[in-house]
Amino acid sequence: MNAEILATGDEIRSGALVDTNSAYIADKLETAGIVVRRHGCVGDDLNTLAAVLREIAARADIGVVTGGLGPTTDDVTAEAAASAAGMDLVEDEKALAMIEAFFKTRNRVMTPSNRKQARIPRGAKTLYNPVGTAPGFRLRIEDCTFYFLPGVPPEMRRMLAAEVLPDIEKTVGDGRTNCLVRNISTFGLTESVTGEKVAGVVRQFPEIKLGLRAKFPEIHVKLYLQGDDRDHVEKTLDAAAAWVNARIGKYVLSTEGKGMPHVVGNLLREKRATLAVAESCTGGRIANWITDVAGSSDYFLFSGVSYANAAKVDILGVSPQTLDACGAVSEKTAREMAVGVRRIAGATYGISTTGVAGPGGGTEEKPVGTVCVGLAMPEKAVGKRFFFPFGKRSMNKSMFAMAALEMLRRELLSL
Repeated sequence: MNAEILATGDEIRSGALVDTNSAYIADKLETAGIVVRRHGCVGDDLNTLAAVLREIAARADIGVVTGGLGPTTDDVTAEAAASAAGMDLVEDEKALAMIEAFFKTRNRVMTPSNRKQARIPRGAKTLYNPVGTAPGFRLRIEDCTFYFLPGVPPEMRRMLAAEVLPDIEKTVGDGRTNCLVRNISTFGLTESVTGEKVAGVVRQFPEIKLGLRAKFPEIHVKLYLQGDDRDHVEKTLDAAAAWVNARIGKYVLSTEGKGMPHVVGNLLREKRATLAVAESCTGGRIANWITDVAGSSDYFLFSGVSYANAAKVDILGVSPQTLDACGAVSEKTAREMAVGVRRIAGATYGISTTGVAGPGGGTEEKPVGTVCVGLAMPEKAVGKRFFFPFGKRSMNKSMFAMAALEMLRRELLSL
Protein backbone atom coordinates (compact mmCIF):
# COMPACT_ATOMS: atom_id res chain seq x y z
CA MET A 1 0.00 0.00 0.00
CA ASN A 2 1.15 3.54 -0.66
CA ALA A 3 0.31 6.84 0.97
CA GLU A 4 0.50 10.57 0.36
CA ILE A 5 0.69 13.33 2.95
CA LEU A 6 -0.83 16.77 2.51
CA ALA A 7 -0.21 19.80 4.73
CA THR A 8 -2.71 22.64 4.43
CA GLY A 9 -2.65 26.30 5.37
CA ASP A 10 -1.42 29.58 3.96
CA GLU A 11 1.21 29.83 6.72
CA ILE A 12 2.75 26.53 5.59
CA ARG A 13 2.41 27.33 1.88
CA SER A 14 4.04 30.75 2.25
CA GLY A 15 6.90 29.54 4.44
CA ALA A 16 5.80 31.52 7.50
CA LEU A 17 5.62 28.21 9.38
CA VAL A 18 7.79 25.15 8.86
CA ASP A 19 5.90 21.92 8.20
CA THR A 20 7.26 19.40 10.69
CA ASN A 21 4.09 17.31 10.64
CA SER A 22 4.70 15.67 7.27
CA ALA A 23 8.14 14.37 8.18
CA TYR A 24 6.80 12.96 11.44
CA ILE A 25 3.85 11.27 9.74
CA ALA A 26 6.05 9.84 6.97
CA ASP A 27 8.39 8.27 9.49
CA LYS A 28 5.53 6.63 11.37
CA LEU A 29 3.82 5.38 8.20
CA GLU A 30 7.04 3.91 6.80
CA THR A 31 7.66 2.13 10.09
CA ALA A 32 4.13 0.73 9.87
CA GLY A 33 4.90 -0.71 6.42
CA ILE A 34 3.18 1.96 4.32
CA VAL A 35 5.26 3.39 1.48
CA VAL A 36 4.96 7.18 1.36
CA ARG A 37 5.11 8.31 -2.27
CA ARG A 38 4.64 12.07 -1.92
CA HIS A 39 4.40 15.02 0.45
CA GLY A 40 2.33 18.02 -0.65
CA CYS A 41 1.25 21.44 0.55
CA VAL A 42 -1.68 23.65 -0.36
CA GLY A 43 -3.06 26.90 1.01
CA ASP A 44 -6.48 27.76 2.41
CA ASP A 45 -8.29 27.84 -0.90
CA LEU A 46 -11.40 25.68 -0.99
CA ASN A 47 -11.38 24.80 -4.70
CA THR A 48 -7.66 24.14 -4.89
CA LEU A 49 -7.74 21.94 -1.82
CA ALA A 50 -10.68 19.91 -3.12
CA ALA A 51 -8.90 19.41 -6.45
CA VAL A 52 -5.70 18.24 -4.76
CA LEU A 53 -7.67 15.77 -2.63
CA ARG A 54 -9.19 14.28 -5.78
CA GLU A 55 -5.72 14.00 -7.33
CA ILE A 56 -4.40 12.14 -4.28
CA ALA A 57 -7.45 9.86 -4.28
CA ALA A 58 -6.65 8.80 -7.84
CA ARG A 59 -3.06 7.81 -6.95
CA ALA A 60 -2.86 6.66 -3.34
CA ASP A 61 -4.37 4.03 -1.07
CA ILE A 62 -4.04 6.24 2.02
CA GLY A 63 -4.01 10.01 2.42
CA VAL A 64 -3.12 11.86 5.63
CA VAL A 65 -4.09 15.53 5.70
CA THR A 66 -3.17 18.02 8.42
CA GLY A 67 -4.55 21.47 9.14
CA GLY A 68 -7.65 23.52 8.45
CA LEU A 69 -9.98 21.97 11.03
CA GLY A 70 -10.20 25.01 13.29
CA PRO A 71 -13.15 27.32 14.08
CA THR A 72 -12.25 30.27 11.81
CA THR A 73 -13.47 31.08 8.31
CA ASP A 74 -10.15 30.18 6.67
CA ASP A 75 -10.37 26.63 8.05
CA VAL A 76 -11.89 24.99 4.98
CA THR A 77 -10.51 21.45 5.02
CA ALA A 78 -13.75 19.73 6.04
CA GLU A 79 -15.69 21.61 3.36
CA ALA A 80 -13.05 20.75 0.73
CA ALA A 81 -13.14 17.09 1.74
CA ALA A 82 -16.92 17.02 1.41
CA SER A 83 -16.68 18.61 -2.03
CA ALA A 84 -14.01 16.11 -3.18
CA ALA A 85 -16.16 13.20 -1.96
CA GLY A 86 -19.39 14.58 -3.40
CA MET A 87 -20.96 14.78 0.04
CA ASP A 88 -22.55 17.56 2.06
CA LEU A 89 -21.42 18.76 5.48
CA VAL A 90 -23.47 17.69 8.50
CA GLU A 91 -23.20 18.40 12.20
CA ASP A 92 -21.93 15.19 13.75
CA GLU A 93 -23.36 14.49 17.21
CA LYS A 94 -20.27 12.58 18.34
CA ALA A 95 -17.95 15.37 17.21
CA LEU A 96 -20.09 18.01 18.92
CA ALA A 97 -20.12 16.01 22.16
CA MET A 98 -16.32 15.80 22.05
CA ILE A 99 -15.98 19.56 21.67
CA GLU A 100 -18.48 20.31 24.43
CA ALA A 101 -16.72 17.87 26.76
CA PHE A 102 -13.36 19.51 26.03
CA PHE A 103 -14.64 22.92 27.18
CA LYS A 104 -16.59 21.54 30.12
CA THR A 105 -13.65 19.65 31.62
CA ARG A 106 -11.56 22.82 31.46
CA ASN A 107 -14.26 25.11 32.85
CA ARG A 108 -14.24 27.19 29.68
CA VAL A 109 -17.14 28.60 27.69
CA MET A 110 -17.63 27.11 24.23
CA THR A 111 -18.06 29.85 21.62
CA PRO A 112 -20.48 29.55 18.69
CA SER A 113 -17.58 29.38 16.23
CA ASN A 114 -16.35 26.16 17.83
CA ARG A 115 -19.59 24.48 16.83
CA LYS A 116 -18.37 24.75 13.23
CA GLN A 117 -15.72 22.15 14.05
CA ALA A 118 -18.42 19.52 14.52
CA ARG A 119 -19.44 19.80 10.85
CA ILE A 120 -17.83 16.97 8.89
CA PRO A 121 -18.66 15.25 5.57
CA ARG A 122 -21.68 12.96 5.65
CA GLY A 123 -20.52 9.36 6.12
CA ALA A 124 -17.17 10.30 7.66
CA LYS A 125 -16.03 8.66 10.89
CA THR A 126 -15.08 11.04 13.70
CA LEU A 127 -11.59 10.71 15.17
CA TYR A 128 -11.21 11.65 18.83
CA ASN A 129 -8.96 14.56 19.76
CA PRO A 130 -8.16 14.38 23.51
CA VAL A 131 -6.00 17.51 23.65
CA GLY A 132 -7.74 20.03 21.40
CA THR A 133 -11.06 21.30 20.13
CA ALA A 134 -10.82 20.00 16.55
CA PRO A 135 -12.05 16.44 15.99
CA GLY A 136 -10.47 14.66 13.07
CA PHE A 137 -12.29 12.38 10.68
CA ARG A 138 -11.77 9.45 8.32
CA LEU A 139 -13.33 9.63 4.88
CA ARG A 140 -13.27 7.46 1.78
CA ILE A 141 -12.76 9.38 -1.48
CA GLU A 142 -12.87 7.04 -4.47
CA ASP A 143 -10.53 4.14 -3.54
CA CYS A 144 -8.43 6.14 -1.08
CA THR A 145 -8.91 6.27 2.69
CA PHE A 146 -8.19 9.76 4.02
CA TYR A 147 -7.41 10.71 7.59
CA PHE A 148 -7.93 14.40 8.37
CA LEU A 149 -6.03 15.64 11.43
CA PRO A 150 -5.45 19.01 13.12
CA GLY A 151 -2.30 20.90 12.18
CA VAL A 152 -1.24 21.58 15.79
CA PRO A 153 1.67 19.10 16.22
CA PRO A 154 0.83 17.74 19.72
CA GLU A 155 -2.78 17.17 18.69
CA MET A 156 -1.78 15.57 15.40
CA ARG A 157 0.72 13.23 17.05
CA ARG A 158 -1.71 12.01 19.69
CA MET A 159 -4.40 11.33 17.11
CA LEU A 160 -2.00 9.66 14.68
CA ALA A 161 -0.87 7.24 17.39
CA ALA A 162 -4.27 6.57 18.95
CA GLU A 163 -6.61 6.69 15.96
CA VAL A 164 -4.84 6.51 12.60
CA LEU A 165 -2.05 3.97 12.95
CA PRO A 166 -4.19 1.34 14.73
CA ASP A 167 -6.85 1.75 12.01
CA ILE A 168 -4.25 1.31 9.28
CA GLU A 169 -2.79 -1.71 11.07
CA LYS A 170 -6.24 -3.31 11.17
CA THR A 171 -6.87 -2.55 7.49
CA VAL A 172 -3.49 -3.66 6.14
CA GLY A 173 -2.96 -6.65 8.41
CA ASP A 174 -0.33 -9.16 7.23
CA GLY A 175 -0.26 -7.66 3.75
CA ARG A 176 1.96 -4.75 4.70
CA THR A 177 5.50 -4.29 3.50
CA ASN A 178 8.23 -4.32 6.12
CA CYS A 179 9.93 -0.91 5.87
CA LEU A 180 12.74 -0.79 8.40
CA VAL A 181 15.46 1.74 9.13
CA ARG A 182 18.80 1.70 10.92
CA ASN A 183 19.90 5.12 12.13
CA ILE A 184 23.59 5.45 13.01
CA SER A 185 24.49 8.75 14.69
CA THR A 186 28.05 10.05 14.35
CA PHE A 187 30.17 13.00 15.40
CA GLY A 188 33.61 14.22 14.41
CA LEU A 189 33.61 13.81 10.63
CA THR A 190 32.17 16.18 8.03
CA GLU A 191 29.13 15.14 6.03
CA SER A 192 31.23 14.76 2.87
CA VAL A 193 33.83 12.55 4.55
CA THR A 194 31.13 10.46 6.20
CA GLY A 195 29.43 10.03 2.83
CA GLU A 196 32.65 8.89 1.19
CA LYS A 197 33.33 6.36 3.94
CA VAL A 198 29.91 4.71 3.75
CA ALA A 199 29.12 5.04 0.04
CA GLY A 200 30.22 1.45 -0.60
CA VAL A 201 27.42 0.02 1.52
CA VAL A 202 25.12 0.13 -1.52
CA ARG A 203 27.58 -1.98 -3.51
CA GLN A 204 27.90 -4.45 -0.66
CA PHE A 205 24.16 -4.57 -0.04
CA PRO A 206 22.34 -3.63 -3.30
CA GLU A 207 18.88 -3.77 -1.69
CA ILE A 208 19.77 -1.04 0.79
CA LYS A 209 18.93 2.63 0.33
CA LEU A 210 21.44 4.98 1.93
CA GLY A 211 20.66 8.41 3.32
CA LEU A 212 22.73 11.00 5.18
CA ARG A 213 21.18 13.62 7.41
CA ALA A 214 23.08 16.54 8.88
CA LYS A 215 21.54 17.01 12.31
CA PHE A 216 24.06 19.64 13.32
CA PRO A 217 26.47 19.06 14.91
CA GLU A 218 25.89 15.34 14.34
CA ILE A 219 25.74 13.40 11.08
CA HIS A 220 23.22 10.56 10.92
CA VAL A 221 23.65 7.67 8.49
CA LYS A 222 20.33 6.06 7.63
CA LEU A 223 19.92 2.65 6.03
CA TYR A 224 16.51 1.81 4.55
CA LEU A 225 15.17 -1.53 3.34
CA GLN A 226 11.72 -2.73 2.33
CA GLY A 227 10.59 -6.30 1.85
CA ASP A 228 7.89 -8.84 2.53
CA ASP A 229 10.18 -11.11 4.57
CA ARG A 230 10.79 -9.29 7.85
CA ASP A 231 13.50 -11.68 8.99
CA HIS A 232 15.47 -11.09 5.77
CA VAL A 233 15.03 -7.31 6.07
CA GLU A 234 16.28 -7.24 9.65
CA LYS A 235 19.28 -9.48 9.02
CA THR A 236 20.31 -7.50 5.94
CA LEU A 237 20.03 -4.21 7.81
CA ASP A 238 22.02 -5.60 10.73
CA ALA A 239 24.80 -6.69 8.39
CA ALA A 240 24.81 -3.34 6.57
CA ALA A 241 24.88 -1.43 9.87
CA ALA A 242 27.85 -3.51 11.04
CA TRP A 243 29.66 -2.68 7.79
CA VAL A 244 29.02 1.04 8.29
CA ASN A 245 30.14 0.90 11.92
CA ALA A 246 33.40 -0.71 10.89
CA ARG A 247 34.02 2.05 8.36
CA ILE A 248 33.28 4.93 10.73
CA GLY A 249 34.75 3.41 13.89
CA LYS A 250 35.26 5.67 16.88
CA TYR A 251 33.11 8.42 15.36
CA VAL A 252 29.94 6.34 15.84
CA LEU A 253 27.84 7.59 18.73
CA SER A 254 24.92 5.17 18.55
CA THR A 255 23.51 2.49 16.27
CA GLU A 256 20.02 3.47 17.42
CA GLY A 257 20.17 7.11 16.35
CA LYS A 258 20.73 8.43 19.88
CA GLY A 259 22.32 11.85 20.20
CA MET A 260 25.40 12.77 22.21
CA PRO A 261 23.53 13.71 25.44
CA HIS A 262 21.76 10.33 25.50
CA VAL A 263 24.97 8.46 24.78
CA VAL A 264 27.00 10.25 27.46
CA GLY A 265 24.16 9.91 29.95
CA ASN A 266 23.90 6.16 29.38
CA LEU A 267 27.65 5.76 29.82
CA LEU A 268 27.60 7.71 33.08
CA ARG A 269 24.70 5.64 34.35
CA GLU A 270 26.42 2.37 33.42
CA LYS A 271 29.54 3.42 35.34
CA ARG A 272 27.52 4.82 38.26
CA ALA A 273 29.34 8.09 37.67
CA THR A 274 28.18 11.69 38.06
CA LEU A 275 28.82 14.91 36.17
CA ALA A 276 29.12 18.63 36.90
CA VAL A 277 29.57 21.35 34.28
CA ALA A 278 31.15 24.82 34.28
CA GLU A 279 30.25 26.78 31.15
CA SER A 280 31.45 30.15 29.94
CA CYS A 281 31.09 30.53 26.16
CA THR A 282 28.37 27.86 25.86
CA GLY A 283 26.13 29.70 28.31
CA GLY A 284 24.35 26.64 29.72
CA ARG A 285 23.92 24.74 26.48
CA ILE A 286 25.57 21.58 27.80
CA ALA A 287 23.39 21.55 30.90
CA ASN A 288 20.30 22.11 28.78
CA TRP A 289 21.15 19.22 26.49
CA ILE A 290 21.95 16.88 29.36
CA THR A 291 18.75 17.68 31.25
CA ASP A 292 16.62 17.31 28.14
CA VAL A 293 17.16 13.57 28.62
CA ALA A 294 14.64 11.94 30.93
CA GLY A 295 16.32 10.42 33.96
CA SER A 296 19.38 12.69 33.82
CA SER A 297 19.01 13.34 37.55
CA ASP A 298 20.62 9.91 38.00
CA TYR A 299 24.00 11.32 36.99
CA PHE A 300 23.84 15.11 36.54
CA LEU A 301 24.59 17.10 39.68
CA PHE A 302 25.38 20.72 38.97
CA SER A 303 25.93 23.40 36.34
CA GLY A 304 27.35 26.89 36.62
CA VAL A 305 27.61 29.55 33.90
CA SER A 306 30.78 31.36 34.98
CA TYR A 307 30.77 34.00 32.27
CA ALA A 308 32.75 36.68 34.12
CA ASN A 309 36.34 36.17 35.21
CA ALA A 310 35.34 37.07 38.76
CA ALA A 311 32.94 34.12 38.82
CA LYS A 312 35.68 31.82 37.57
CA VAL A 313 37.91 32.95 40.44
CA ASP A 314 35.43 33.41 43.31
CA ILE A 315 33.20 30.40 42.65
CA LEU A 316 35.25 27.87 40.71
CA GLY A 317 38.59 28.65 42.27
CA VAL A 318 40.47 29.50 39.08
CA SER A 319 43.79 31.12 39.97
CA PRO A 320 44.01 34.88 39.26
CA GLN A 321 47.58 34.22 38.14
CA THR A 322 46.33 31.77 35.53
CA LEU A 323 43.93 34.36 34.14
CA ASP A 324 46.63 37.04 34.12
CA ALA A 325 49.20 34.84 32.43
CA CYS A 326 47.05 32.77 30.06
CA GLY A 327 43.73 34.60 29.73
CA ALA A 328 40.20 33.33 30.14
CA VAL A 329 40.41 31.32 26.92
CA SER A 330 43.23 28.90 27.65
CA GLU A 331 43.76 25.23 28.31
CA LYS A 332 44.94 25.93 31.85
CA THR A 333 41.89 28.06 32.70
CA ALA A 334 39.57 25.39 31.29
CA ARG A 335 41.32 22.71 33.32
CA GLU A 336 41.03 24.71 36.55
CA MET A 337 37.36 25.43 35.84
CA ALA A 338 36.68 21.69 35.43
CA VAL A 339 38.58 20.88 38.61
CA GLY A 340 36.64 23.55 40.51
CA VAL A 341 33.18 22.49 39.39
CA ARG A 342 33.96 18.82 40.09
CA ARG A 343 35.08 19.76 43.61
CA ILE A 344 32.04 21.98 44.30
CA ALA A 345 29.54 19.34 43.21
CA GLY A 346 31.39 16.28 44.49
CA ALA A 347 31.02 14.74 41.03
CA THR A 348 32.98 11.95 39.39
CA TYR A 349 33.65 14.12 36.34
CA GLY A 350 33.76 17.84 35.71
CA ILE A 351 33.79 19.44 32.26
CA SER A 352 34.19 23.09 31.29
CA THR A 353 34.13 25.38 28.26
CA THR A 354 35.73 28.76 27.69
CA GLY A 355 36.10 30.23 24.23
CA VAL A 356 35.31 32.86 21.60
CA ALA A 357 31.89 32.20 20.06
CA GLY A 358 31.84 35.42 17.99
CA PRO A 359 31.03 37.18 15.86
CA GLY A 360 33.44 39.59 17.61
CA GLY A 361 36.06 39.21 20.29
CA GLY A 362 38.58 37.16 18.36
CA THR A 363 42.31 37.86 18.10
CA GLU A 364 45.08 36.56 15.87
CA GLU A 365 46.14 34.17 18.61
CA LYS A 366 42.58 33.23 19.61
CA PRO A 367 40.27 33.75 16.61
CA VAL A 368 36.50 33.36 16.68
CA GLY A 369 35.76 29.65 16.90
CA THR A 370 38.47 28.92 19.46
CA VAL A 371 37.37 26.95 22.50
CA CYS A 372 39.25 25.39 25.38
CA VAL A 373 37.64 22.42 27.10
CA GLY A 374 38.54 21.12 30.52
CA LEU A 375 37.93 17.61 31.79
CA ALA A 376 38.49 16.73 35.45
CA MET A 377 38.59 13.05 36.34
CA PRO A 378 39.15 11.16 39.58
CA GLU A 379 42.89 10.77 38.92
CA LYS A 380 43.80 13.75 36.75
CA ALA A 381 42.58 16.82 34.85
CA VAL A 382 43.34 18.02 31.32
CA GLY A 383 42.61 21.01 29.13
CA LYS A 384 42.51 20.98 25.32
CA ARG A 385 42.13 23.65 22.66
CA PHE A 386 39.93 23.26 19.56
CA PHE A 387 39.11 25.49 16.61
CA PHE A 388 35.76 25.43 14.83
CA PRO A 389 35.61 28.17 12.16
CA PHE A 390 31.85 28.51 11.85
CA GLY A 391 30.46 31.91 11.01
CA LYS A 392 27.44 31.79 13.29
CA ARG A 393 27.60 32.24 17.05
CA SER A 394 24.90 29.62 17.65
CA MET A 395 26.77 27.03 15.57
CA ASN A 396 30.02 27.70 17.41
CA LYS A 397 28.29 27.33 20.79
CA SER A 398 26.83 23.98 19.73
CA MET A 399 30.20 22.74 18.47
CA PHE A 400 31.89 23.88 21.67
CA ALA A 401 29.33 21.98 23.74
CA MET A 402 29.72 18.87 21.59
CA ALA A 403 33.52 19.03 21.88
CA ALA A 404 33.22 18.97 25.67
CA LEU A 405 30.81 16.05 25.68
CA GLU A 406 32.95 14.22 23.12
CA MET A 407 36.00 14.52 25.39
CA LEU A 408 33.96 12.99 28.18
CA ARG A 409 32.54 10.25 25.92
CA ARG A 410 36.00 9.19 24.80
CA GLU A 411 37.23 9.12 28.37
CA LEU A 412 34.27 6.97 29.45
CA LEU A 413 34.94 4.56 26.57
CA SER A 414 38.74 4.66 26.99
CA LEU A 415 39.13 5.67 23.34
